[in-house]
Amino acid sequence: MLTGCVGNARVTYVRQDAVQAQVAGFNNIRTYLDASPTELAGVKGWEPPATAKKLDYLVISGGGSGGAFSVGVLDAWTKLGTRPKFDIVSGVSTGALIAPFAFLGSSYDPPLVKLYTSGVASDLVDRRWLPNAILGKSLLKQEPLRRMVEEYITADVMRAVATEHKAGRRLLVLTSNLDSQRPVVWNMGAIAASGQPDALKLFQDVLIASASVPGVYPAVMIKTHVGNRSFQEMHSDGGSASQVLTIPDAVLAEADGHPPKKPRDFNVYVLINNALMPEFSNTADSTLPVMARAYAMLIKSQTRASVMAFYEYAMRTGINFHLASIDRQYAYSMSDPFNATYMRSIFELGSSEMLAGKLWKQKPIFSAEQPTVVATN
Repeated sequence: MLTGCVGNARVTYVRQDAVQAQVAGFNNIRTYLDASPTELAGVKGWEPPATAKKLDYLVISGGGSGGAFSVGVLDAWTKLGTRPKFDIVSGVSTGALIAPFAFLGSSYDPPLVKLYTSGVASDLVDRRWLPNAILGKSLLKQEPLRRMVEEYITADVMRAVATEHKAGRRLLVLTSNLDSQRPVVWNMGAIAASGQPDALKLFQDVLIASASVPGVYPAVMIKTHVGNRSFQEMHSDGGSASQVLTIPDAVLAEADGHPPKKPRDFNVYVLINNALMPEFSNTADSTLPVMARAYAMLIKSQTRASVMAFYEYAMRTGINFHLASIDRQYAYSMSDPFNATYMRSIFELGSSEMLAGKLWKQKPIFSAEQPTVVATN
């Protein structure tokens, strides 16, 4: 019985190895969100071509089944006929799963809508596994998530991403390196365009890692090397580091006090697959409900801080800032996290607000007014 508590032995490595580690066969495919200005100077070719007069950046946050909100927005945006061909798309956690399809455009809406509204996401929860989970690596098995990613993120999808990357567009995904406690930004287009035989496997692994909430899904082990030494890095939910992926911390901070001038018409659309306002609910006085409630507060405060930091940067640099989040409270059950009725309700919220022209806010407003709870059953 206790064997489940003993993990597989890992090849250990040291801090300096972590700084120098590379994925064999791949170059310039990742950097750190908290990279120093010196580290960032070594990152080449990630920015879209500077010749464009207009730049559109779509930022898709974490939020689990709340990702249906972004999918509803994108689907409605397509119907309106005003959806940009985004120059940059970034995704974290559930946003990472949405990002490749959002990046590739409106013709990829159908698989997204199916994933987030048809009920297939409920397959991610195997309740038969839960009684044994306390002795293992996670509450849920990775296999259902991996099967889903492998079914939808195919070689054809990756080739399409590679084509757009070569045209100058960028697809970015965030994971958390649990060993180094650093947020890792992956250039998914560079992976797709690398020509390496294991590119699809790495592409899928990064998406799975970004969506693997610690303790809920097992972490993803990514093989790296320094010189002749090989070892595995442990990567997990990008949302552990940041719920949104906008620009590097060092750029946000602008340590030299001289923020860069806006080079063009720069629009950033931030989709938050969560509620940023407080949501009242009586909390059961037991371990899991208390932990879940506190974790939800932590996610809200982390997301608000990230959004405010980027908003202030946007105001300093003339970036056109657009924010959307779930602004109603929907009944939600931790025991049924991918409930199809709940996800369809969230999808319809994003869709209806987009179609009505009421979605985007030009500044972060975190109202403390208690919204009416919307039933989802």
